[in-house]
Amino acid sequence: MGFYFAQLLTGLANASSLFLIASGLSIIFGVTRVVNFAHGSLYMLGAYIAYSLVTTLPGVFGFWTGVILAAVATAFIGAAIEILILRRIYHSPELFQLVATFGVVLIVQDAALAIWGSEDLLGPRAPLLDRAVRIFGEPIPEYDLALIVIGPVVLGLIWLLFQRTRWGILVRAATQDREMVGALGVNQHVLFTSTFMVGSFLAGLGGALQVPRESVNLLMDLNIIGQAFVVVVIGGMGSVTGAFVAAVIISVANAFGVLVWPQISLILPFLVMAVVLIVRPYGLFGTPASAHGASVPEAPLRAMPPAGIAVAAIVAVGAALLPLADDGFLLVLGIDLLVAMLFAASLHLLMGVGGMVSFGHAAYFGLGAYAAALAVKSLGLPMLPAMLLGPVAAAFGAMVFGWFCVRLSGVYLAMLTLAAAQILWGITFQWQSVTGGDDGILGVWPARWASDRAVYFYIALALCGAGLLIIRRIAHSPFGYVLRGGRDSALRAEAIGIDLKAHQWLGFILAGALAGVAGSVFVFSKGSVFPDTLAIGHSVDGLIMVLLGGVQSLLGPLFGAAAFVLIEDWVMRLDHWRAIFGVIILAIVLLAPDGIAGGVGRLLTLLRLRRPA
Repeated sequence: MGFYFAQLLTGLANASSLFLIASGLSIIFGVTRVVNFAHGSLYMLGAYIAYSLVTTLPGVFGFWTGVILAAVATAFIGAAIEILILRRIYHSPELFQLVATFGVVLIVQDAALAIWGSEDLLGPRAPLLDRAVRIFGEPIPEYDLALIVIGPVVLGLIWLLFQRTRWGILVRAATQDREMVGALGVNQHVLFTSTFMVGSFLAGLGGALQVPRESVNLLMDLNIIGQAFVVVVIGGMGSVTGAFVAAVIISVANAFGVLVWPQISLILPFLVMAVVLIVRPYGLFGTPASAHGASVPEAPLRAMPPAGIAVAAIVAVGAALLPLADDGFLLVLGIDLLVAMLFAASLHLLMGVGGMVSFGHAAYFGLGAYAAALAVKSLGLPMLPAMLLGPVAAAFGAMVFGWFCVRLSGVYLAMLTLAAAQILWGITFQWQSVTGGDDGILGVWPARWASDRAVYFYIALALCGAGLLIIRRIAHSPFGYVLRGGRDSALRAEAIGIDLKAHQWLGFILAGALAGVAGSVFVFSKGSVFPDTLAIGHSVDGLIMVLLGGVQSLLGPLFGAAAFVLIEDWVMRLDHWRAIFGVIILAIVLLAPDGIAGGVGRLLTLLRLRRPA
C-alpha cells in the first residue's frame, strides 16, 4: 500500500511540473494561435537562469528569489521573441509560425551552449525542503510534496487572473474570437505580447522548479515539448483547467504504467492522447472552435506556362547529366535532394492540397524504409521487389492511421498524426529482435547491378521523379480539386454531396505511399535504417521544407527541400551551426512570409512590371 501511494505522489509531483509548462503553452495558443515549438526552449532557459541564480544567492530567500527572477527573465525573453519575430508574421499561415519558433529553438540551444557549456549542471537542493518524510513507511521527498501544492496554487492564481481582471476577460474573449476582440478596439499587439509573457513566465517557472530535481542540460527543451503538446491537446487547446487535468492523467498513468512495462513511458502519453482524440475529437475541455482558424480560399491552380516547362526540362536534363560531371559527393547529395523533395512533396499533398496538417509524416517514410530493409534482410528479396514493398507497407500504415485522423481537423488532426508516428517509433525502438532497436538494420545495399553510384542515382531519379509527376497530376485532377474544396470549406463540399472523408482518407493513403517510395530509395542509398527516420525530428524537417518553400505552391516543397538540404549540408560543417541555421530560417521566414516560392513569384512579377514596353 505504501509503495503504490508513493508512486501516486511521485506522479502528482511530476504532474505539477508538467502543468506549469503546458498551461503557458495553452494560454499562448488560445490567444495567438501560435504553435510555439520554442516553448521548450523557454523552459530550458528558466532552468539555466535559475541554476545561475540559486548557486549565487544564499539561503532560503536566495533560492526562491532566484526561481522567481528566472521566471521573470524568461517572460521578458518571451516578449522579445514575440515582438521581434512573431509579431511580423501573424498574418502568415498559422503553421508557418512553427518554422519561426523552430529557428528560435536552434538559436537558443547554441546560445545556452555558449553561455553554460555542454556539461550537465547539478543544482542545489531546495533549502528546508532537502529531506524526505516517511508516509506509510515509504520515503517521500519534501520537495515533491511542495510541488504537489505549487501546481494547484498556480492553477488557482491563473483562475483568479482570468476571472477577476480585465486583462483575463480579454484573454478569454480572444480565445473564443480574437478577430472580434480586435474589432472592438482592443490593442492586439499589447494583448498578444502580455499573453506571451505570461505563458513564458509559466514555462520559465516550470524549468526553474526542476533545478533541485534533475540536472540542467541542453536536451531539456526537446525532452519536454512533446509531452507539453500532448497535455495541451488532451486537455483541449486553450483550456488551462484541461491542461491541469491532462497533466495529472498522463503523469499518474506513467507512474503506474512503468511498474507493468518499464518501456511504456516512451509511448504512453501518445497512446492516451490518441484514445482521447478518437473518443472526444477536441480534447477533454476543448471546443470545435479551438481546432483551427478560418481558411482563406486560394486561387485555382494554373498549368505551368511554357517558360516554366522549359526550365523544368532543363533541370531534368541537368540532373540526368550529373553522373557525367561527378561520381562522388555530388551524386550522394543529388540522391539526398531527390529523396527530400519527394518526402516534402508527399507531405505537401496532405497539407497544401488536402489541408490536413501532419506532424508525423516521417512515420510513412520510416515504414517504407524499414519494410524495404526487412524484405532484404529477413525475407531475402532482391532490391526491386523490396523497394516495391516499402510504399505498400507505408500505404497500409497510412490507411490504418488515416481512418482515424481524417475524422479530426486542424491542430487536433496534426497531433493525432504525431501520436501515430510516436507509437510506431516506440515499437521500432523497442522491438529489438525484428527492427534491431536502437542499433537499426545494417547492410541494406543495392543489388550488384545497381551498386555503381551513377546507376543508383538514375534509379533514384526515375522513382522520385515519377513520384513528383504523380503528385502534380493528382493536384490538377478532379480528385485534387475535391481535396482543395474540402480544405477551403468542408461544409460546402459535403453540402453538394461529396463524401469528403473518403476522399481525404484516399489522399492520406496516397501521400503515405509516396513517402514510402522516398523511404525505400533512402534506405538503399545509405545502406542502413535507424529509428530516427520515424522520429519527431524528421517530421519537423518535412514541415520546415514545405513551409519554407511555400505551402500555396506545388513547387514550394521542391524549393524548400533543396534549400533545407543544401543549407544543412553547408551549415553543419561550421561551429555554432544550430544558431546559423536558425538565423537563416528566420531570415527566410521574415523576408518571404509565403515561402521561397512566393518570394520567387513576387520577384518575377516585379521584373515583368519593370520590363520596358
